[in-house]
Amino acid sequence: MELELNGKTALITGASRGIGLAVAARFAQAGANVVLVSRTSDDLEEAAAGLVAAGVPAGRVAWRAAHVGRPEEAAPTVAEAVERFGGLHVLVNNAGTNPYYGPMVDIDTVRAQKIFEVNQLSVLAWTSAAVKAGLRGSVINVSSVGGLGVEPNIGWYNVTKAAVLHLTRQLAFELAPDVRVNALAPGVVKTKLAAALWEGPKEERLAAHIPLGRIGVPDDIAAAALFLASDAASWITGQTLVVDGGTTIIPSGGVG
Repeated sequence: MELELNGKTALITGASRGIGLAVAARFAQAGANVVLVSRTSDDLEEAAAGLVAAGVPAGRVAWRAAHVGRPEEAAPTVAEAVERFGGLHVLVNNAGTNPYYGPMVDIDTVRAQKIFEVNQLSVLAWTSAAVKAGLRGSVINVSSVGGLGVEPNIGWYNVTKAAVLHLTRQLAFELAPDVRVNALAPGVVKTKLAAALWEGPKEERLAAHIPLGRIGVPDDIAAAALFLASDAASWITGQTLVVDGGTTIIPSGGVG
């Protein structure tokens, strides 16, 4: 079964760069109409122009500036996508943020709330808006391997990503059989958000501890997203696909 999205419309949040833009490119190459959503119009316009320059017909690319952390912006954004392309078939909840790096007990309420609103609450708000606007197809929530375990300095971020994994299962249960809901759990990927983890000399040291020998790139995650969005995954829902180069299979605890 081919990984095709011909005639389908996909809305992708956090789509002006990194994983979100890579997902948009993969989906467009597979025949989908793509709606890019992010906070900044200039970045979105540049991202859309890049897709067109790469060969995607301009009529299949649209964008709208919106803040995913503001639930009231979800419904009008989804409505615009439906009006533009006649329906909505795939939602990718990719937007994320982490403005705090340090012990979880020291995080201030303002930043904790922002991380919660963007990483966790937005998944529910945007999925709700999409389903109520008629989405019948696939929802893909971009979580993190951090949601599967513990890490130093990004604890609250990981808590919200763990919540996304449970939201995925709960929504899959509630929305079946009309909507499939699955999650992706990327490892360290070369994005601006994760730069503190891999940038500079850290990259070689980190890659040496990854079984497949390298840090991920956005297209690694985009390829997995295309699979989950396509009919090739038509009997898969409520699941988390880990895409981490093998990081989570490394033995731990000094037992061997």
